[in-house]
Amino acid sequence: MGERRDHPQGSGATDNPGALEIEATVVLGLRVTDWPALRAAAVAAVEALEFDGIDAAGQRSELLREVQEDPHAALGALLHPDRLIGALPGIEALGGTLELSTTDDFAPDFAELFPLDGEDEEAGDWTLTPRTACLLHTQLLALADAAYDDLEEHGDEPVVAGEDHDWAIFARLPQASWPLHRSWRRAMARAFDDLAEDLGLGEWPLPRCPGEELALRLALADARGLLCAQPQAVADLMGDLPADLYDYDWEGCSDELLGVYDMAGQDPEEDSETRLETLLAATHPEGWFLSYEEAEEREPGRGYRR
Repeated sequence: MGERRDHPQGSGATDNPGALEIEATVVLGLRVTDWPALRAAAVAAVEALEFDGIDAAGQRSELLREVQEDPHAALGALLHPDRLIGALPGIEALGGTLELSTTDDFAPDFAELFPLDGEDEEAGDWTLTPRTACLLHTQLLALADAAYDDLEEHGDEPVVAGEDHDWAIFARLPQASWPLHRSWRRAMARAFDDLAEDLGLGEWPLPRCPGEELALRLALADARGLLCAQPQAVADLMGDLPADLYDYDWEGCSDELLGVYDMAGQDPEEDSETRLETLLAATHPEGWFLSYEEAEEREPGRGYRR
């Protein structure tokens, strides 16, 4: 979309009397599928930039920190209008802005990701159904959002007994974690997102560390509570996802999803909740995000949603 101007004015006016001044609006829907690769490209782009001013080295260092921590900042460095226009011949940049936001429009197709009556399933086997996966996914994302909201409001402030009503998430965690710092809390928020991403990829959300085990227990409790308190809202959320006998089988979820990996050699005869409580009590919260020995470690540089 553009408008022809026959008499360009100002110091930036072109000598070409037939030049067009064009305002272009581009809306892109993007999904980050390889955060390490995106981060590396953004770092290379920042390192190639020239910085002016009193503290050019400090500016570069700060921007490098941002693009290594935040996918939004990484995309901003790569999609900046000046960078994009500079690669095109016959064009002079007159200015521009870039706005990035996380969209809620994308939703995994849980019917496709968790098919019922699959050829590889034996009759009577428990399975994670599309509706259960959808509700768990929704609750995990909601818990992550609430955790990040806590961070924005409270930062490094400790949770104080009697003031737990001021917190959405971190007052629900064991008290040993209440004094923990902002970085630890971001790791906890990311644990909810990691499990939600598993579901979005069609994988069972099997917790790989005590922190994720705790995160999934909160999501299961909230999913059960939402189903009891607002059954119509849950029904609306499901849309046309197929129904199944195992829908919302929270006991089955606990049995099949929790305590899958060995918890530091604890008694396998104990139920998973008791084993987790014992492990959390015996481990400093800083160690709650260390992977179980048999679990695959998540990508350490995967970043944070906020």
